[in-house]
Amino acid sequence: MLKDKDRIFTNLYGHRDKSLKGAMARGSWDNTKALVDKGRDWIVQEMKDSGLRGRGGAGFPTGLKWSFMPKDDRPHYLVVNADESEPGTCKDREIMRHDPHHLIEGCLLAGVGMGAHTAYIYIRGEFMREREALQAAIDECYAAGLLGKNNKCGWDMDVYVHHGAGAYICGEETALLESLEGKKGQPRLKPPFPANMGLYGLPTTVNNVESIAVAPTILRRGASWFSSFGRPNNVGTKVFMVSGHVNRPCVVEESLGITFRELIEKHCGGIRGGWNNLLAVIPGGASCPVVKGEDMMDVQMDFDGLREVKSSFGTGGAIVMDKSTDIIKAIARLAEFFKHESCGQCTPCREGTGWMWRVMERMVEGRAQKREIDMLFEVTKQVEGHTICALGDAAAWPIQGLIRNFRPEIEKRIDQYTANATSDGAVMEAAE
Repeated sequence: MLKDKDRIFTNLYGHRDKSLKGAMARGSWDNTKALVDKGRDWIVQEMKDSGLRGRGGAGFPTGLKWSFMPKDDRPHYLVVNADESEPGTCKDREIMRHDPHHLIEGCLLAGVGMGAHTAYIYIRGEFMREREALQAAIDECYAAGLLGKNNKCGWDMDVYVHHGAGAYICGEETALLESLEGKKGQPRLKPPFPANMGLYGLPTTVNNVESIAVAPTILRRGASWFSSFGRPNNVGTKVFMVSGHVNRPCVVEESLGITFRELIEKHCGGIRGGWNNLLAVIPGGASCPVVKGEDMMDVQMDFDGLREVKSSFGTGGAIVMDKSTDIIKAIARLAEFFKHESCGQCTPCREGTGWMWRVMERMVEGRAQKREIDMLFEVTKQVEGHTICALGDAAAWPIQGLIRNFRPEIEKRIDQYTANATSDGAVMEAAE
């Protein structure tokens, strides 16, 4: 269990002063100029050595991503992805609302690391209070001379907040850039990658809020301190989110690799109705394959641990479901969400998400045939990996997890519907 002295986010619950004065009292903006003076190469190398992997879901090494930025005279941009739109994920909003100075200082230091003098924070359309808190914190930093031209930190840096319109697809980095440029939020084909041709056709790095917000503490306390938590390839602290059927849903910072059982017992007061009542867990946000409860209990909550149970760590947002849950209906609701949020650019996603949702709706009622289960799985495989961005994968994985782990439930529902139909006579349905 992570000790309080090792927590990066010291005001995650908003119990303390979130102003610049309060943040500085807790260690933010402490001799930031000394870190800036160490230079671009040192910052990038330290981030590489820390082993930090992107906290937005993909888990790509952050320091390596920063190193892709070219060293030329063109303007460079840092774009912070605060479009936290995935069901089950709710960490970035807490950071922006209660501990925004970690993010703002992180923007400045990341700007040094990638040669950028401008940062845009693209915030989700529904986040009103978060935008207000973040903008107030940025205004404080300008007033105190920590941001802007010729600031006290020794690196010219401007930070702008851009409020999106509430589209899930804009959480994909290239769709976010399109939206930021004033165009329709649709993913771009890659290559070219944003590091070479991103915002306004110039070198750009897009990072998640948490990835940027932890950078100042890593640089201050050292890469070896951060990498001392967790296990190889899965190091550092992580903000976890637990929602659903636990006694105390929460957002908490813990060491990466904590077991699911310890996370639930220590921070959530256990499963509602006890561990025997646990049915299933979606371990990393809505796009991750669902896992049976008995397979999740002692899993290590990190990238490799969730891969072992054929799921993924994602953002660390666990959705817990007890035995009162209609698991087929739960996954059907996610299928409807992804169908609604598809941008429609790729045919497999545009057509496939709607097709999968309609089949799932019939399976909720049992109004399907058993051979359609394998057909549905096959369609998910035709969607997965055949789209420009990962939304097709995100729509396919929950259904794949359902069929892999809860096929008997689907078959039982079909049998019940068939039994009712034969015992009550033919079921007549009016044509629509």
